[in-house]
Amino acid sequence: MIRHALLPLLLAAPLHAQTGPVSQTPASQADVLQAELRPGWRMADGRQMAALHLHLAPHWKTYWRAPGDAGIPPEFDWAGSQNLGSVKVHWPSPEVFDFQGMKTIGYRQDVVLPVEITPADPAQPVLLNAAVLLGVCNDICMPASLALSATLSQTGAPDPMIETALAETPLSAAEAGLSEVTCKVEEIEDGLRVTARLALPPATGPETVVMEPETPVWVSDAEVTRAGNALTAVADFVPPPGASYQLDPTQLRLTVLAEGHAMETTGCPVE
Repeated sequence: MIRHALLPLLLAAPLHAQTGPVSQTPASQADVLQAELRPGWRMADGRQMAALHLHLAPHWKTYWRAPGDAGIPPEFDWAGSQNLGSVKVHWPSPEVFDFQGMKTIGYRQDVVLPVEITPADPAQPVLLNAAVLLGVCNDICMPASLALSATLSQTGAPDPMIETALAETPLSAAEAGLSEVTCKVEEIEDGLRVTARLALPPATGPETVVMEPETPVWVSDAEVTRAGNALTAVADFVPPPGASYQLDPTQLRLTVLAEGHAMETTGCPVE
């Protein structure tokens, strides 16, 4: 597992590291990324289902909320929006990319991220302003910045693109057949080591397990093994030097990714 001494290098990698042959013609953001807010529709309970729609050039990718070894997660700022109560981003199941042992997690080409809006006043439209920071990569990586705006009316028909993206979010524990999950938490020199054990039917191909604690902290790639229906994942949780850290297992989110399949559950009772 990668130790804490390498953390500053990993965090800097998406902006500077190359993931393939050097491009002969430097690309600009406009060359590789276009974006829009799809206004979506108002649901019966007053919530609005909208979406961030990213158009990436062929072979380019962007990152999931937990981007892996050398990625940066998207950041959203909704300041300046009007009649906005709360926002929840729904994440379709991502792909796992591997290059020379560096694992990243994200999306390619056409990406729709559903955004569930709760208006402060359901009787009024919502003016949604979104400032989005994200990384995009091909043979080079670059940061990208988006400023988008849309008026979300109180009507609108369901959007098939958004409905498709919602259908591609990970399965729940019950849908995936997860019958038990437990975690063993051990202290290590620079943080904690978490061993998650899941009773889960196997998926097709290699499986990646992502552990996301409620409090932001660096988490290593999980080492994953399987024996029948028993899936085991081990990862290190490392806070910044000198900082203390206490894991809340009830808020630990576990996502299992495989080819054409994903499962997500929150909460991992300690053994």
